[in-house]
Amino acid sequence: MEEAQIFQAVQRMQDYIETNLHRKITLKELANAAGYSPWHAARLFKEVVGKAPFDYIRALRLTEAALLLRDGEMKIIDVAMDFVFDSHEGFTRAFSREFGMAPSKYGRQTPPIQLFMPQKVFDTYQSMHKGAKKMSEKQMNEQQMNEKQNSRTVFVQVIERPARKLLLKRGVKATEYFGYCEEVGCEIWSVLTSVKEALYEPIGMWLPRHLIREGTSQYVQGVEVPLDYANLIPEGYELIELPPCTMMVFQGEPYDDSDFMAEIGAIWEHVKRFDPTVYGYQWAPEAAPRFQLVPMGYRGYIEAYPVNTINNI
Repeated sequence: MEEAQIFQAVQRMQDYIETNLHRKITLKELANAAGYSPWHAARLFKEVVGKAPFDYIRALRLTEAALLLRDGEMKIIDVAMDFVFDSHEGFTRAFSREFGMAPSKYGRQTPPIQLFMPQKVFDTYQSMHKGAKKMSEKQMNEQQMNEKQNSRTVFVQVIERPARKLLLKRGVKATEYFGYCEEVGCEIWSVLTSVKEALYEPIGMWLPRHLIREGTSQYVQGVEVPLDYANLIPEGYELIELPPCTMMVFQGEPYDDSDFMAEIGAIWEHVKRFDPTVYGYQWAPEAAPRFQLVPMGYRGYIEAYPVNTINNI
């Protein structure tokens, strides 16, 4: 069996699980989605994903349940029933085993929890085989960037960020996402996503020089929280204050997820050519971290740069 066929079969099971997460799922149904026998489908799933199918389903259900509890949309018993748990008690036991705390305590002066946020394995496989293992501005294909730049629309807007705190985890030498993942690990996003008090979604950031501590990386990941945020800080994380700032946000058109590297490169090239003074602004790299949102094809790639009004410099 070819490697690509294996990853496709496993992703079909992942897709089936995601679609049917709120109802009982059987191994026979997963096998039908994969196109293999139940025994073979279960073996392939665990080999590729690292979890047995029903361990994966339980972890995914508990993460989705935690996100609902984070947002305060439902009562615990309603969440438990919605994710096919038989009782409040059974859900509480499972939640406590997965995250180390009871659902009733989630977010009450406790550190963020590590959610389970799996990637689609075949999409990842395709990206890796397209050369997406490494990424830097110099490594981006200039011809591909120029083609994107010349043929796609980039939307630009200016936003204001208030004074706030930043919960972050530093790397060592990383200057971009892939280097950061090698140093810190990619699971940090699942922790940041769990923060109930987050002002916005988690971000990857290039810190200004005055915020880089000696022996730490320029590129970090974190989430912005209110100034009065006082929850316990997870080990290895840090909480710093950021002053109010003005950000110029660049957003590309929707794209196929497998093309995310080219889309990032197109935004970088557009920014290099962009003159903010035409609109009364000037780049202000020391005013705030430059940041990127997680690439999602449906909304286009989004990156933001700090600016000041020209008469305010």
